Amino acid sequence: MTQTATLLDGKAVAAKVRGEVKERAAAFAARHGRAPGLAVVQVGTDPASSVYVRSKRKACEETGIRSFAHDLPAGVGRGELLALVVRLNADPAVDGILMQLPLPAGLDANEIMDTIDPRKDVDGFHPQNTGLLAQKRPRLRPCTPFGVIRLAQEYGMKLRGLRATVVGASNIVGRPMALELLLAGCTVTVCHTGTRDLAAEVERAELVVAAVGRPGMVRGGWIREGASVFDVGINRTESGKLVGDVEFETAAQRAGAITPVPGGLGPMTIAMLLSNTLDAADAIAQGRGR
Repeated sequence: MTQTATLLDGKAVAAKVRGEVKERAAAFAARHGRAPGLAVVQVGTDPASSVYVRSKRKACEETGIRSFAHDLPAGVGRGELLALVVRLNADPAVDGILMQLPLPAGLDANEIMDTIDPRKDVDGFHPQNTGLLAQKRPRLRPCTPFGVIRLAQEYGMKLRGLRATVVGASNIVGRPMALELLLAGCTVTVCHTGTRDLAAEVERAELVVAAVGRPGMVRGGWIREGASVFDVGINRTESGKLVGDVEFETAAQRAGAITPVPGGLGPMTIAMLLSNTLDAADAIAQGRGR
């Protein structure tokens, strides 16, 4: 069988979003006499994190956002890191703060992230922003789930009423993804380590989001004919190839639409981070939020 699914081109849609951000950043600079600012904090030298951080800083440069780099050694103390966050919260040139995860052992990521001013939480991870999303009052939204919604919208998908299954229940993707899909009017199932029959839950879904970090965990044969599949996973095989959480070749023969890996949600995540930064800058400048 050959691939029949429409490939959801995250690179193309991300380029569109970045173009919008560039226009908004120029308008912001004209109004306020400075570029919007994003502080990117990296602790340690985790190779994957370093790749992501370089991509984010390059994207800032290309779209007219000023990037403030804070690269700290892996052995940085809790007090020093918290003090940096407090300084960035108070810095009027910084509109967004991104704390690259994971943090080294010994640092409490929840404590650090909770210290970030929720108005500057461009990752959308602060409990206040998560709570607002849960209450159908979204402010700054987690970038990957937000990217799924924007990508679906760009392809004209009608989400309301769809039966959606999210595979994975992390605070970063799975849980906020379920909230985004609820907001869009889907009927949502969230699968996790306690799910008894994962195959059955996926098989009946008209929309599947896979976010578990395990290559090929979602079998292509489980995908319902014509379903839309969003694969958040980015896993490197022993041969060095990047693959998703969905068994792509088989899934692409059954799905109506599917994201490739790479080139799907990775670019969308960074694009939505930039969009969040402009949303934060505008809101702070206008005195909204608290």
